[in-house]
Amino acid sequence: MQMIRAIIRPEKVDGVVDSLDNGGFCAFTKIDVFGRGRQKGIQIGPTIYDELAKVMLLIAASDEDTDEILRIIEDSARTGSFGDGKIFISPIEEAYTIRTGERGL
Repeated sequence: MQMIRAIIRPEKVDGVVDSLDNGGFCAFTKIDVFGRGRQKGIQIGPTIYDELAKVMLLIAASDEDTDEILRIIEDSARTGSFGDGKIFISPIEEAYTIRTGERGL
């Protein structure tokens, strides 16, 4: 099992979620976040925005689905400009469903 954390532009969220759903991956958690990457924010005229609004999607995935989910997110979130976001993948040791106590995804 893997935890996929995708930090993406807010205006791309609906497209990413729709693409994931069309690919059969409908379960996720969505969190509004603020941050900056290597570019340290943006400057518009004299104003510097050093923290930008982003959305983080958390997706628990089986090992065999991870590459497909990664491809879907990259394809649907990419604009080709700075600030498109980042995807982090880390292992999940265990997962439990609260209602049933079932282990795994």
